[in-house]
Amino acid sequence: MPEIIEDPVLRQRLSFTRTTEEDGSEVLHVETWVDPGGGVTPHVHPVMEERFEVLEGTCSFLSGKKWVSAGPGETVVVPPGTRHAYRNKSNSEVHMVCHAKPPSTLQEFLEDTVRLSRSGGLSKQAIPKTPRALLEGLVMAHAYRDMVTLLFPPLPPPAIQRLIVPPLARLGARRGIRAGHIGERD
Repeated sequence: MPEIIEDPVLRQRLSFTRTTEEDGSEVLHVETWVDPGGGVTPHVHPVMEERFEVLEGTCSFLSGKKWVSAGPGETVVVPPGTRHAYRNKSNSEVHMVCHAKPPSTLQEFLEDTVRLSRSGGLSKQAIPKTPRALLEGLVMAHAYRDMVTLLFPPLPPPAIQRLIVPPLARLGARRGIRAGHIGERD
């Protein structure tokens, strides 16, 4: 059985499996249980499609500029390059599976996010609480830049991020912060 990791800030639990389709393409399946009030902030995957298949509960999804709700048996497809987020606005747990294709480094990014959350580095709004947590977030933004563009405050617009994130990520690296080890304390 796949390991389940818990994110106390985003209020969700995740497990990961991978499969290969008939055409040889790989798919990452992220089984997710979202507690009431949980979810993720707006972001974009430049080349990844995500298909959110709701198994239990009702989840609200942002796709582009519109929020839609989906319940059991419904699927929300987010094409590459589309701004999106999800939230559990209900009073009961949401259980869903995200099918990500191509998977790129999504699993590693989510694992780093969980470690940062569990280390106490994120506020309830998923904003870094300390200078070190901010540097960790910037190292993540840089390391996973080909897979995801983060769109929530305190980060500036993507064009400005491309200018300021690399030097700040290098500063984080000089201080021993590395993707894959986010949230680990010396």
